[in-house]
Amino acid sequence: MTMNIVTSQHDDTVILSVQEERLDAHNSQELRDHVLKLLGEGHIRFIVDLSRVGFVDSSGLGALLSGYKNVNLQSGRFSLAGLHPRVQAMFELTRINQVFDIYANLDEALAKA
Repeated sequence: MTMNIVTSQHDDTVILSVQEERLDAHNSQELRDHVLKLLGEGHIRFIVDLSRVGFVDSSGLGALLSGYKNVNLQSGRFSLAGLHPRVQAMFELTRINQVFDIYANLDEALAKA
């Protein structure tokens, strides 16, 4: 199964729009690989748009944390946008929301990029 990620660019920021209902063990490795590939091409500023994602499991969290860590090592920026209330609640429960810059939507994230 291939994960549907729409990649676009706004100035020097890469926007990864995850077009999946779930970010989980079945597709999270693809997100991880995609971020690493873009890092290898020299991109260091990312916004991951999760507005279509209604569920994230520990593998999905791991992929997001991996992206964050690898981008941070390059002194880049890795932020999230458009979290569903259920996903936001899980981020808050695990306190992972304190790691990421999280914005209500893509426009807000781009304004802060």
